[in-house]
Amino acid sequence: MFKTLKTAFGLPDLRKKILYTLFILFLFRLGSQIFVPYVDSAKMNMLFEANAGGTILGYMNMLSGQAFSQATLFALSVSPYITASIVIQLLTIAIPALERLSKQGQEGQKKLTTITRVVTVVLGLITAFGYYMYMRNYQILMDGCYDWFHAVVIIACYSAGAALIMWLAEKINENGIGNGISLILFVNILSQGPSIVNNFVGMITSGAKNAIIAIVALIVGIAMIVFIVFMTNSERKIPVQYAKRVVGRKMYGGQNTTLPIKLSMAGVLPIIFAQSIVSLPSTIALFFPNPAEGTFAHGFLKFFGTDSWFYAILYFILIIAFSYFYIAISFNPVEVANNLQNNGGGIPGIRQGRPTAEYITKILNRITLIGAIFLGIIAVFPLIAVIISGNQSLAGLAFGGSSIIIVVGVVLETIREIEAQMTMRHYKGFLE
Repeated sequence: MFKTLKTAFGLPDLRKKILYTLFILFLFRLGSQIFVPYVDSAKMNMLFEANAGGTILGYMNMLSGQAFSQATLFALSVSPYITASIVIQLLTIAIPALERLSKQGQEGQKKLTTITRVVTVVLGLITAFGYYMYMRNYQILMDGCYDWFHAVVIIACYSAGAALIMWLAEKINENGIGNGISLILFVNILSQGPSIVNNFVGMITSGAKNAIIAIVALIVGIAMIVFIVFMTNSERKIPVQYAKRVVGRKMYGGQNTTLPIKLSMAGVLPIIFAQSIVSLPSTIALFFPNPAEGTFAHGFLKFFGTDSWFYAILYFILIIAFSYFYIAISFNPVEVANNLQNNGGGIPGIRQGRPTAEYITKILNRITLIGAIFLGIIAVFPLIAVIISGNQSLAGLAFGGSSIIIVVGVVLETIREIEAQMTMRHYKGFLE
C-alpha cells in the first residue's frame, strides 16, 4: 500500500488529485471547528456525554467527528446526504419514473444527483430544526437567545453546513481521488484517534489490571482489523462460459470468465439501518425528562440500553434482516441471468433463463448470510465487551465495530482506485 502511494506521488496528475483531496479534507476539518452563534458548546458537550451515549445522536456524533456534541458548523456531517442517497436509491425500485432515470446513463444520473441534492437540503433543514429543539429543551442556548431570530440563524447555519459538506464531497468526486463522502467519514472517525490514544495511555499507567485490559483491547482491535480486511476482500466467483458466435468474418465469445459476488456487498449500511431502529426508544427519551427510577418508563429504557443483552440480540437480528433487505433491492438475479443469456453466456451445468436465476439466488442467499453474520459479529462484539465489563463509561464502544468497518473499507476502496488510475496510465511495474 505504501509503495503504491509513493509511486502515485511520483506521477504529476495523480499527485495533483491527491493533494486536492487533502486540501478539501483540511477545509472540512477547519469548518468542523467553527462554532455556531448563540449556542453554549460547553454545556452541549457536557449534556451529550451524560445522556447521548448509545443513542442515534451518539452515532451521529461519531460520524461527525465530535462536531455534533460540540455544536459546530458541520454538526450534521454527512448524515443528511447519506440518508437522501439511501432514500433515492430505494425509491428507484418503487417509483417507475426514477427507475427509468437510473437506466438513462449519464443524463439520468445527473437528474438523480440533482434530486438527491434537493432531498439533502430538505433533510438538513428538518434535522437542523430537531437539533435546535433538542438544545432549546435542554437550555443549551445562551441567555436571551430563545426568540425566532436566533432560531432562524442557528437552523440556517446547520443547514448550510450540511449543504457545504455535500458540495465538498462532490468536489472530491470530480477533481480528487476516492469517494468524497467516504473520505469525510474516514477523517471524522480518525479525528477521534488522539482521545483514544490518551485513554489507552491512561489505562496503561493507572494500574496493572487496567494495563492488561488495554493490551488485550489493542490485540483484539488489531485482530478485528485483519478479520475485516479478509472478509471485505472475500468473494464467491461463479464460473461463466460464453458460446462462440460468428459475426461477419470474426468469431466472438468462447471465453471463460467468472461472475464475482462479494461477501460483504451491503457494506456498513445494514449496521446503520439497524442502529437507527434499535436506538429509537433511547433517542426519543432524550426529548423528555428523565423518568424516575423504579417506574415502567425507566425499566423500559434500561431494557433498550446498550448494556442490555436484549439490545445486543435485537441489534444482531436486525443487521441480518437489513442485509437481506438491501441485497434484495440492489441485486436482481433475474436481470443478471437475462444479461448472460442475451450475451450468449451461461453457467456450466445450469440451463439458461430461470434455472440460472434460481442458482444465482441460492448462492446469493448463502453469501448474504455469511456476510450478515460477519457484520453482526463485528458490530455486537464491542457491545458484549460493555455488558461483560459493566463499565457505563465504555458506552461509546457501541459504535466501535461500525467505525472499524468504515475506516478499513475506505482505505481499501481508495487504494484500489489509485491502483486503477495508475493501471490506466500503463505504468509498468508500479506494484513491484
